[in-house]
Amino acid sequence: MTTLSEAWPAAEPTAAARGGGLRRHRSTLVIVLGLLAAVAVVVWSAGGPRTYEPLDPANPDADGAQAVARVLDDEGVDLIVARGADELDRADIGAGTTVVVTSTGSLGASTVARLLEQAGDARLVLIEPPQAVTTEVGLDGFPSSDPLGGGRDAACDDPTYDGLELEVDDALSYPGGSGCFTNELGESVLVERDGVVVFGAGDALTNDQVLRGDNAAVVLRLLGQDQRLVWYVAQVDDLVGDDGVSLGSLLPDFVEPGVWLLGISVVGVALWRGRRLGRLSSEPLPVVVKAIETTQSRGRLYRKAGDRAHAADALRRAARAGAADRLGLGSTADDPALVRDVARHVGRPESDVDALIGPHAPPPATDAALIALATDLAELDREVRRT
Repeated sequence: MTTLSEAWPAAEPTAAARGGGLRRHRSTLVIVLGLLAAVAVVVWSAGGPRTYEPLDPANPDADGAQAVARVLDDEGVDLIVARGADELDRADIGAGTTVVVTSTGSLGASTVARLLEQAGDARLVLIEPPQAVTTEVGLDGFPSSDPLGGGRDAACDDPTYDGLELEVDDALSYPGGSGCFTNELGESVLVERDGVVVFGAGDALTNDQVLRGDNAAVVLRLLGQDQRLVWYVAQVDDLVGDDGVSLGSLLPDFVEPGVWLLGISVVGVALWRGRRLGRLSSEPLPVVVKAIETTQSRGRLYRKAGDRAHAADALRRAARAGAADRLGLGSTADDPALVRDVARHVGRPESDVDALIGPHAPPPATDAALIALATDLAELDREVRRT
């Protein structure tokens, strides 16, 4: 049986029905659009790409310097961030401009020379530069770690920092020349020479320590003296092949004199304790050993070792050497010729002589045979002498 619903197809939804569906989901659409607007506002207010490099003006983390960069921008300073040497070339640096470098560890000899040339009449500020960089800008000496957790007054002739106190966990102090925030050793955290300012308290620029003490005032007066600020973020790609850091540039100044002193001391000790080599001198032996005793001792050693072949070979070698010397054949005579000459000289068969002194004669099998061989060799030697 066919029902009514099966007989008639379902009717198409009307415009009124579709409008009712939109009204029912209107709240959901409003929420989605609101979320999209919030995300757009956050992205727009971020102000550019985010980085994680320490003291970077785009780093909002604790070790970044985004807060200082934004305050300088809000105070009317024309802030330009140049990432790499190519962007620095396009920054149009001139008089009335301050150039600050926070990533001084990425600088080399070529990039420092290029930076000084580009800066020209501009004011150059280097944040915590290492000894290799300070040497390139004419500031001698090795920087030392200087904790400023308890704060330190400026105490310098520059009225820019008069009455301000610097407070950071750790800083670098540079010797040579008068500066501000000086310790008991005469080393200063802030040193200025020939238009180049060296500032060793990089933590004062970070987001988590800029509000300690008078750090904010020190940093703003350090970087905000001109209407235009170029923040140069040095890149490793800016370096050239010969910018490698040498071992000498990383060592303190007292190491080289210490090495020279050590070398001179070693030479002095060698001259003091050393003995001059001269001609060899002969000295009499403390004990005189008779030849018969040496022969008997060797015989006992051969007997103890039981090596009759080695003992027989030693006896035959001695007999051949004695016979060659008696006959005037020399030490270079070959064994067959020696055997032939000895046999002709003493009147014996050549085979008998070869069995006694020949190099291929069989070794004795018993101690008695070894004694008999020694006796026969002695008799042969007497015959050679008599004839």
